[in-house]
Amino acid sequence: MQAPPAPRPATHPATWQNWSGDVRSRPARTVTPATPDEVAEAVGAAQRDGLRVKAVGSGHSFTSIAATDGVLLRMDRLDGILSVDRASGLVTVGGGAPLHRLNPLLAEHGLALENMGDIDRQTITGAISTGTHGTGVRFGSISTQVRALDLVLADGTAVHCSADEHPELFSAARVGLGALGVVTAVTLQCVPSFALRCVEEPMPLDRVLDGLDELVDGSDHFEFFWFPHTRTALTKRLTRLPADAPLAPVSPLRRWFDDDFVTNTAYEGLLRLGARFPSAVPAITRFATAAVSARDYTDVSHRVFATRRDVRFREGEYAVPREQAAEVIREIGRWTDTHDEKVSFPLEVRFSAADDIPLSPGHGRTSAYIAFHQYHRMPHETYFDAVQSIFDAVDGRPHWGKLHRLDAERLRRRYPRFDEFTALRDRLDPEGVFRNAYLDRVLGVPGGSDRIG
Repeated sequence: MQAPPAPRPATHPATWQNWSGDVRSRPARTVTPATPDEVAEAVGAAQRDGLRVKAVGSGHSFTSIAATDGVLLRMDRLDGILSVDRASGLVTVGGGAPLHRLNPLLAEHGLALENMGDIDRQTITGAISTGTHGTGVRFGSISTQVRALDLVLADGTAVHCSADEHPELFSAARVGLGALGVVTAVTLQCVPSFALRCVEEPMPLDRVLDGLDELVDGSDHFEFFWFPHTRTALTKRLTRLPADAPLAPVSPLRRWFDDDFVTNTAYEGLLRLGARFPSAVPAITRFATAAVSARDYTDVSHRVFATRRDVRFREGEYAVPREQAAEVIREIGRWTDTHDEKVSFPLEVRFSAADDIPLSPGHGRTSAYIAFHQYHRMPHETYFDAVQSIFDAVDGRPHWGKLHRLDAERLRRRYPRFDEFTALRDRLDPEGVFRNAYLDRVLGVPGGSDRIG
């Protein structure tokens, strides 16, 4: 076995920022541990110095969930596959492994993630800690694929947890928000490699909403995009196929034109124009919708699930009961039709199975996830506030890594096991080693935590 890289010393203080550039923090020091022991050493040193600790992956969250003025743990070197059991499909990976590097490694072993989101820049720990999901009403979030976790707790103790070992910790830490400990390794239940046939097709929005149940139940994975100021939905239907199914991927030229030039380069130019001349935004969204043509292709699963996103934006997302999805979309449409607010980015609508994870947005109910976006150069506050009021009316639950306005008092009413989670957090981290401003807002302040920071 290859020896682990030599420990990397702490760097000088420097500003950290997330992917969108909206969240910045200046940690007292940054450490890049290569082993769980080095994570424990960093946590212990932070406690001795009276500093809080936050672990960070790719920084793809839009919230300040990873921001800290204490010790920032960059998990980059806790990477790669640690063990594989092809017979069972159980794969253990380093907590800092990014999905875009993990997927090809799994494929080399004839394995794949059962489901994943449409962006693969996140680390595995960042994805599960915030409840990242894909689409498919018979499939849960990435967190439901977790079978065991290795964590370093606030007191420096290393713990392995699963459904059989420390089950209460395992249950909660699958969507742990970074509040329970630093995840150093994740064991995933993978499935044999498979292919996906993808049919992308524009449809009238009313037809999609009227026939939503049939579309959702009739595909293994269904989602759609809808630009406000238009009446067309861009639908995407995925069908799971065996790994040896004939592949018919998008040609390199068309992939470049559709996914690089149109979706990123040209769209960025139009959005810059819309930011300067907001009255042009409705025409831009209609043009963007018309520019997306139908496609039918088949490729390896992770190449179909994930898409390239270069254009910067702000994003929020809520999970609502599946049966409320169509009316929520219609209500958002009524609001945009009656207000002079220019929305240059589409809504994305996906579906996911219920689960039993305490702070999962899909806890106890099959959900429609509705993501709302705005180009980063345009104002978003009025639009985001209005959309969130619509979600509030149906007890929507926010994605933990995306923008939302809820606090612990309101979240407690939407999560039946909220107090169970916070009680566990208080026992494991009574001094608030893993606190930051975001966690204080959404979870409340743990008892005794004023002793740090």
